[in-house]
Amino acid sequence: MHVDGRCHCGKITYEADLDPEKVGLCHCTDCQQLSGSAYRVSVQVPRDRFKLLTGTPKTYIKTAESGNKRAHTFCADCGSPVYSSAISDPPFYSLRVGCLRQAAQLPPRRQIWCRSAVGWSGNIESLPQLERQ
Repeated sequence: MHVDGRCHCGKITYEADLDPEKVGLCHCTDCQQLSGSAYRVSVQVPRDRFKLLTGTPKTYIKTAESGNKRAHTFCADCGSPVYSSAISDPPFYSLRVGCLRQAAQLPPRRQIWCRSAVGWSGNIESLPQLERQ
């Protein structure tokens, strides 16, 4: 599936060809903190199927519980997360689904780090729904 994405302010734009079956939802505490939400939804894209079109993301290096280091990129102007990857010679990028124009067509296919899930995050269907704020 061909997708295109951008940060909130539009300074960083990109495109990729991805497999929708690779969309995952992560409940780890790092993803909670880095996204400012209860979980993060990402999709893996092989390096040769990702193309940065405009802008230069800023990079933050995160050390995981395992000791592995990952590069997390984001827009230095608006703060939108763009992707994460291995630090050097990454085989793939994990694109942040919320920044993709086709996000509605990319539902998660699996969940990981469920032991860290916020208790209420799996059951929000009963909450009142408003069209707008």
